[in-house]
Amino acid sequence: MSMLAYDGTAMLGRQLLRLRNNPGLLILTQTMPISMLLFFGYVFGSALAVPGEAYRSFLVPGLLVATASGGIMAGMFQAAQDTHRGVTNRFRTLPVSRAAVPLGQAAADLVATALGTVPFLLVGLAVGWRVEGSPLEAVGALALLLLFRFACTWAGIYLGLLTRNEEAAGQLGGATFLLPLLSSAYIPTSGLPGWLRTLAEWNPISALATALRDLFSPKLSASLEQGGAPIAPVPEGAAWPVAHPVAGSLLWCAVLLGVFVPLAVRRYAHGER
Repeated sequence: MSMLAYDGTAMLGRQLLRLRNNPGLLILTQTMPISMLLFFGYVFGSALAVPGEAYRSFLVPGLLVATASGGIMAGMFQAAQDTHRGVTNRFRTLPVSRAAVPLGQAAADLVATALGTVPFLLVGLAVGWRVEGSPLEAVGALALLLLFRFACTWAGIYLGLLTRNEEAAGQLGGATFLLPLLSSAYIPTSGLPGWLRTLAEWNPISALATALRDLFSPKLSASLEQGGAPIAPVPEGAAWPVAHPVAGSLLWCAVLLGVFVPLAVRRYAHGER
């Protein structure tokens, strides 16, 4: 365990240095969610039968989760890049813990995500989103968000080690953009057709987005109903993960970590075998 901690810290430092030497990517990943908030909040919001500020309050947690799900793409691309360029093979020849390299990558991504969340939240406050829950609920929401990002990054690392090619990882990672679209990140699921609504509500992003809305703004549903808007964070008859969003989010995180952490460590340790 001490070897894993020492080697993992060293790999964390390597990944943070890698991010520092690539500021363009860091700036892009931090400004993209803000751009989407402004675009979706003012363009899409004006097309929905929802007061603009109310929709932006609904949207901010959804965009936070959509950004967290981007850990799949980030983890995939970095792992595939290291494998394609021979860095992973060189690490395998060193006397380091086999779990340290993917752990360092996932931890560095978590640090960058936590820092990048701050400006997004400030912009969210500027456009009308408010934290109406208790400080403990707000901290719990952020912890849940970072846990989900950590789990998604491990899934991406495994897929990156599997593809072993930067170009393929980039193309496959782009497909993950569809995941938030098939969820309640941007729109409520209550108006979707039956089969599509079921698919969207079993999407982990829907559970986490609903959990963040409940924890950050527990009065959101009531305020929207008073305004006569056909939108609610937890629609009637929702699937279990959305009806119990915090428990559903924790369950999804546990499943992702339980599946992809051992797969990624085993794939890293044994290479193509």
